[in-house]
Amino acid sequence: MSPRRSYDQYCSAARALDVVGDRWTLLIVRELLAGPRRYTDLHADLPGVSTDVLASRLKDMERDGLTTRRRLSPPGAAYVYELTPRGRALLPVLQSLGAWGEAELGERRPTDAVRAHWFALPLLRALEGEGLVEVRLDEGRFHLHVGAGDGPVYGDGPAPGEPDALLLLDTDTCTAIGRGELTLADAVRAGRVGVTGDGTLAKALRDT
Repeated sequence: MSPRRSYDQYCSAARALDVVGDRWTLLIVRELLAGPRRYTDLHADLPGVSTDVLASRLKDMERDGLTTRRRLSPPGAAYVYELTPRGRALLPVLQSLGAWGEAELGERRPTDAVRAHWFALPLLRALEGEGLVEVRLDEGRFHLHVGAGDGPVYGDGPAPGEPDALLLLDTDTCTAIGRGELTLADAVRAGRVGVTGDGTLAKALRDT
């Protein structure tokens, strides 16, 4: 385990960066907001990170109380990483950072990787209330736990139950929302987002 580096400044922002300021750390948190993940799953959804760096970051995050590692019961018998309550408390930090970074997105570059669930946090910022939302994009499907307390914030694939709302939209529309060029409410009104479902969230979106 690498020795912990520090800015050696008596400032809460500096202390926070001592813990989460290394490259990849906050993106690992982004992935673990989906719930427990295996090392191989993390590596697949963090294109560009080396195996050595990912292993080192995960050890550092466990040491700093952001993650834990546990072994699944048979027949899985694999190790998974998951966020602690302190790690999950970084959600509003990532949301604020994502909102600030909307202006930096610009057009997608040919070298830019993309995963469907990377649109989860921008959509989560656009939704109010509580409930389960399934999102269907060209890139794939994922689901959101809006207003979730403990536990996963989002997940890959279909909702693990009857969703309160189902959103149908293309990647261009989701990208425009992620870049701050279009609000979810405006996209619904313009017919660029289809909303189905009988839950409170679906009704609120249709009434916008």
